[in-house]
Amino acid sequence: MRTTVGLLACAVVLTGGCAGRPATGSAPVAASAPSSSAAAGTTIPVSPAHSASPAKAGIVLIVAASRYGPVLFDGSGQAIYTFGTERTSTPACYGDCASAWPPVLTAGAPVARGGVRPELLGVTVRRDGSAQATYRGKPLYFYAGEGKHVVLCHNVREFGGLWLAITEDGSPAPS
Repeated sequence: MRTTVGLLACAVVLTGGCAGRPATGSAPVAASAPSSSAAAGTTIPVSPAHSASPAKAGIVLIVAASRYGPVLFDGSGQAIYTFGTERTSTPACYGDCASAWPPVLTAGAPVARGGVRPELLGVTVRRDGSAQATYRGKPLYFYAGEGKHVVLCHNVREFGGLWLAITEDGSPAPS
């Protein structure tokens, strides 16, 4: 079984791993648009105290082991990445980029669990008004062609930038 899984992982990498078509079941978490009329790239406070209505539960982020050491995953085990060209909270990945690297969308304030530092969590507004989770001020993404509990696309150059799995302190995982 272990050999079969290893061969399958190698086949994914050799056949375009991070440049492949999105896999089913890897879609981003659905999110509702933020209630504010903030402009794209605007960071939204994540404290429930800023809202008159009850806070919606946001996406859960955890830190879990990977071959690159402990990195961020969502609560279902999907690896999370940052896009090296994004130096601020303003997302730059749209169109074909966002199809391959779906944004980590959230319906409310992201929730820190298991090693995630809550003070590093935030939310930014995408051009379509959806709320995208941030960590240490950088927008977060999934890789659409990747299964759960694996990190295949760390340190991969695509769409004009480097995609990096991130550690609990928000820095890139070692290569």
